[in-house]
Amino acid sequence: MSGQGSYQEQLEGELDGSGLQFALVVARFNGDVTGPMLNSAVQTLIRHGVDEDDIEVIRVPGAWELPQVVGAIAETGTVHAILALGCVIRGDTPHFDFVAGEATRGLMDVALATGAPVILGLLTTEDREQAEERADPARQDKGGEVALAALEMATLFRTDA
Repeated sequence: MSGQGSYQEQLEGELDGSGLQFALVVARFNGDVTGPMLNSAVQTLIRHGVDEDDIEVIRVPGAWELPQVVGAIAETGTVHAILALGCVIRGDTPHFDFVAGEATRGLMDVALATGAPVILGLLTTEDREQAEERADPARQDKGGEVALAALEMATLFRTDA
């Protein structure tokens, strides 16, 4: 969800979240980045008609753990979409490549295997400054964008969860 323009400029479909249930799985690692993303995502869902009681937040240690928990939630079929929020910042070792790539692959595997809308909110940045800019609701607001994508996909795949 980076590059020119914004997801918000390209929205399609219904964004009325009334009666929809969402799970947000949030990595605690780099919590100063994932915290603002989480807050913005929740506020965006509520602003679009989702009842606060229909939003479940599950915290996990880091990005590596996102796919396993997202998969367990997806298998229950109790939510209309799952948002995976995390942040991996490049360092001096190949750790970044393994964690970011495998977490992303794992989330896609869950989506394809279960048919559940799994929304990727995993920031992968070169440095902390980029991460903070993307997470900041006053700047790039990736948390809000992820929530809008979740609303769109939930209405597209709407079921009686």
